[in-house]
Amino acid sequence: MPARPPVRTTGPAPVLDVVVPVHNEEADLERCVRGLHDHLRDHFPYTFRVTIADNASTDGTAAIARALADELPGVTAVRLDEKGRGRALHTAWLASDAAVLAYMDVDLSTDLAALSPLVAPLISGHSDIAIGSRLARGARVVRGPKRELISRAYNLILRGTLAARFSDAQCGFKAIRADVAAALLPHVADPGWFFDTELLVLAQRSGLRIHEVPVDWIDDPDSRVDILATALADLRGIARLGRGLLTGRLPVARLRAQWARGAIGGDPPGVPRGLLRQVVRFATVGTLSTLAYLLLYVLLRGGLGAQAANLVALLITAVGNTAANRRLTFGVRGAEGALRHQFHGLIVFAIGLGLTSGSLAVLHAFGEPGRAAELTVLVAANLVATLLRFLLLRGWVFRQSTVEDK
Repeated sequence: MPARPPVRTTGPAPVLDVVVPVHNEEADLERCVRGLHDHLRDHFPYTFRVTIADNASTDGTAAIARALADELPGVTAVRLDEKGRGRALHTAWLASDAAVLAYMDVDLSTDLAALSPLVAPLISGHSDIAIGSRLARGARVVRGPKRELISRAYNLILRGTLAARFSDAQCGFKAIRADVAAALLPHVADPGWFFDTELLVLAQRSGLRIHEVPVDWIDDPDSRVDILATALADLRGIARLGRGLLTGRLPVARLRAQWARGAIGGDPPGVPRGLLRQVVRFATVGTLSTLAYLLLYVLLRGGLGAQAANLVALLITAVGNTAANRRLTFGVRGAEGALRHQFHGLIVFAIGLGLTSGSLAVLHAFGEPGRAAELTVLVAANLVATLLRFLLLRGWVFRQSTVEDK
């Protein structure tokens, strides 16, 4: 996808980069960029950039874009030699150094008052993608019945064919975290209008959080979008995307695993990414494993003795614990690497066995303890073993999968 590299302003990277994709928009470009720039300057509390992404315009659009970039601080221009809104966004977003990426249509159909609510959950780490919706409750839309019908029919088709849970795929008002864009965009193939739908379906299937903002939207009566051609291209895109999901060509399982481990998506500042959800899930699995271990130990203690009962109970629950944490805590699915993970899990199990068996040996060295004392010592030893297990699973057993998926 050949393109000239984006021009970047000096200084630190901005928080937000708003891309305006244009093709032969000399009539609307200056009004749009000046209005957007003024709004961001006056109402947006973070640093920003406006990137004009000109995809193969043949009128005066490129000259206007360069003039605006020269005049307005924080405005840059990108020139692509091939046409396509998706291609323009793909190029501009991947080249940006901003933390949050957005785009909006040049006609300013969407009220700019919705821009801050759109990007706020991405800046805070609450969501991964945000979309403006003309079909969500609270939206106020002015457009003709024909386009209203087509829009609602298209989104119904998406729900029926691709199980889409978002309400409005094609509204030209979206934002995405830069790390999420870097993970998803290499798998988004459409260079045109279907780009939005493909991105959202891939994000949804990968388990990412999509935030919807109801918008005030006024239809542009001078829109030059060929509705029939776009609709046919969208239907072909739906068929292609459906095949990709069914055949496994799209790596949604791997992307979901990355999100589950925190390799993409956000957590509160200062906390290692993915750590909070991993701790919660690991604690849940660990609690159930400990209860199962204690139950097995009590059942086996009378027939096998303390050390043998501890070995068998710990071994059985260790295999189940590794399998559960592999899927639920660290998001690894499928058979690939399962045996290696279980082997490494058994090494971790051996460390836990050493802690619990050693604790029992020390306890019995002072005489014959009661069952309550045994269980108390085993619970304490298991707490230490559980903390060590989490550190080893996160930093060693499943670390290789994280590196491979990035």
